[in-house]
Amino acid sequence: MIHLDIPSSALVVLVGAAGAGKSTFAREHFRPTEILSSDFFRAMVSDDEGDQDATADAFDLLHQVLERRLRRGRLCVMDATNVKVEHRARLIEQARRFARPAVALVFETPDSVCLERAANRATRVVRAEVILQQLADLKRAFAGPGEGFTAVYRLKPEDRVEIRRTENY
Repeated sequence: MIHLDIPSSALVVLVGAAGAGKSTFAREHFRPTEILSSDFFRAMVSDDEGDQDATADAFDLLHQVLERRLRRGRLCVMDATNVKVEHRARLIEQARRFARPAVALVFETPDSVCLERAANRATRVVRAEVILQQLADLKRAFAGPGEGFTAVYRLKPEDRVEIRRTENY
């Protein structure tokens, strides 16, 4: 069992390709109100979580909600791929603005598992070439604590995890 200490006012950034297990992990370990899912916000603005044309509007809305939760000191779990350094930088900056810790949970799911899971999805389809690009982006660009994260935890699919909420960071 891996015990992860997560400050109760933190921004938790899930990092991994489509099919890595981020959303499933989030649902198993966090309250629904704490999870800010890019798919959910796409559905909010377009009625289709897979509508990539709705991404800009979805992220505008998501970042508004994130800001309000951070201001209130509420735990925020950013459920998106977050494989690009510029996307993580924006999130870290938002956490800093409100003096909140930023914790990265990096999903080290093998490429073959991500591809298989994505192929077996009943709803939103993510093309294999998109997943391979996400995996390449992550491997090439993740600097971890050097990016400004308070803590970085690397998770494998077989890891059993317990989240312990802490008051301090």
